[in-house]
Amino acid sequence: MPERTIVITGASDGIGAAAARSLHSLGNRVVVVGRSPEKTAAVARDLGGADYYLADFARLDDVRALAATLLERYPRIDVLANNAGGIMGRREETGDGHEKTLQVNHLAPFLLTNLLLDRLTESQATVINTSSAANSIFARFDINDLESRRNYTPNRAYGNAKLANILFTRELDDRYRARGISTAAFHPGAVATSFAAESTTMMRLVYRTVLNRFLISPEQGAETLVWLATADPGQDWQPGKYYYKCKISTANKDAYDAALSARLWAESARMVGLPDD
Repeated sequence: MPERTIVITGASDGIGAAAARSLHSLGNRVVVVGRSPEKTAAVARDLGGADYYLADFARLDDVRALAATLLERYPRIDVLANNAGGIMGRREETGDGHEKTLQVNHLAPFLLTNLLLDRLTESQATVINTSSAANSIFARFDINDLESRRNYTPNRAYGNAKLANILFTRELDDRYRARGISTAAFHPGAVATSFAAESTTMMRLVYRTVLNRFLISPEQGAETLVWLATADPGQDWQPGKYYYKCKISTANKDAYDAALSARLWAESARMVGLPDD
């Protein structure tokens, strides 16, 4: 198989870094995207000097700049892994005016994917969205309150954002499968990473104390991402679905609402300043 270009966001740590190492070892050209300058550079260095870029998804201008750079430097993008995300603490709005959990986990990858759509279509690319079982456990989705101005809790906001990842996956599949894009969402499992570092919930206790001995390794959590990035969509896996342990899994019932996924796309486009076409 010829060398493929794989862009992974949230690749400075955790399952993103683990996936980057695995995919690099398989002969792929891995492009590392992260928020931390030190961690992102270290991962790229471990991959033999891979390309890397910095982007903070709490700033949409960073996402726009990242997309422009990727379009300039890579004539093909075979896989885009939207992996950046996390659970936050108290309700906070970004400089773009959006609730931070929603922006980092959903709006930023939605914007990045849309800005790269022409290149992804030309490349017949795979788009992989890292979701979570939180979409079923915590989500109480209200399309009229995407910014969580009512009834905010960190867990609910995170669950809603992870459900949004699946709704985005399904709508992207509906709109662009015929044009060559294959997409999937997946739950990595309960992985020992720093994704809850900004949270004030019980999740932070689990992820930062001896309780994390019961969590799986980043390498184990990355297995489904690596499989989706390397297996053959349409043959080895079915596009537009939500996966866990390399098998189709059941998501929140709202994830199967076609009208809801279409409306979320339209609302998300409006929120990040894109046309809904």
